[in-house]
Amino acid sequence: MYKIVNKIDRAKSATFETVDGVIETPCFMNVGTAAAIKGAVSTKDLKNISTQVLLCNTYHLHVRTGDELIKRLGGLKKFANWDRPILTDSGGFQVFSLVSTGRKIKEEGVYFKSHIDGRNIFMGPEESMQIQSNLASTIAMAFDECPPALSSIDYIKPSVERTTRWLERCKKKIDELNEKDDTINKNQMLWGINQGGIIDEIRIEHARTISEFNLPGYAIGGLAVGESHVEMYHILDVVIPHLPVDKPTYLMGVGTPKNIIESVDRGVDFFDCVYPSRNGRHGHVYTRYGKLNLLNQCYEFDDRPIEEGCECEACKNYSRAYIRHLLKAKEMLGLRFCVMHNLYYYNHLMEEIRKAIRDGSWKEVKSKLISDIESGDGKNE
Repeated sequence: MYKIVNKIDRAKSATFETVDGVIETPCFMNVGTAAAIKGAVSTKDLKNISTQVLLCNTYHLHVRTGDELIKRLGGLKKFANWDRPILTDSGGFQVFSLVSTGRKIKEEGVYFKSHIDGRNIFMGPEESMQIQSNLASTIAMAFDECPPALSSIDYIKPSVERTTRWLERCKKKIDELNEKDDTINKNQMLWGINQGGIIDEIRIEHARTISEFNLPGYAIGGLAVGESHVEMYHILDVVIPHLPVDKPTYLMGVGTPKNIIESVDRGVDFFDCVYPSRNGRHGHVYTRYGKLNLLNQCYEFDDRPIEEGCECEACKNYSRAYIRHLLKAKEMLGLRFCVMHNLYYYNHLMEEIRKAIRDGSWKEVKSKLISDIESGDGKNE
């Protein structure tokens, strides 16, 4: 199912076979929170820019539209017209990040109010697995608590222990659901999530514990939520050696191009982040030499594409000046072009990374990629 093609120190490129297709890693998963990329980007667009995996949000699809409706309509793949792998997060992060008041964490799960309409909701491991089964994603994430990275050990330790107990319940429930006659995807995979803040010993112990569940994949959660980049890289350095080398590793919610490059070097296979679409909707676009703000006046008469040599829809056909005009005029087309460019950039960055690992040039390519990002040498101005 997971086969490493080549490995240079900890950096690895692999193939991961799923019921919905083969995923080449390292891989960036485009974030379609409500089964769509914000910025008027269709699933056909995603295929055209080499997207391998669509990531959808369990919590958001449950509270608005509803997972039972999506199941009646054939699951997410049919609903969104997407014939490639889908990963659904568990809803745990949203429960803890969007709901700031009235939340009660119990052994059975979490009681909270919807951020949409204020209605009372309960979600625990079994509920999360049922929702994700209804959505019929390829990969379902375990329901966990995502404590703030800088929480004290007195808070983190019992939280992580409860997350382990929740993982056991998730595995039992998904095994039951995959046996039911009315389940759409009977091969849905469960991936576990490592937690522990920035406390080495808790992270390591938890990695060892969840590895014993023998799941198809493992994620590292609870990072990029307040700690520094140095602290995040340190946690990757200490945790990844204690996760199964023969299973994919997923760093949740990360991040910038430089974050991705550094994390690949530490052994991460899968990434997701809202940065490409969120920044694109604000006119911020990624290039090999850093990020541009197209709203800046210096681009008013700039007839160059966002990035020379880029093959995305925007760069092949339109200038920085025109896209800036669209943004200033608040035309949706401008947002679409920026989002499309950013998603193209991220997906093709991953292609370059995969190629470098496979042909043995990773060390040199990594150094050049980071040097270019950090240089800001005026090639964009």
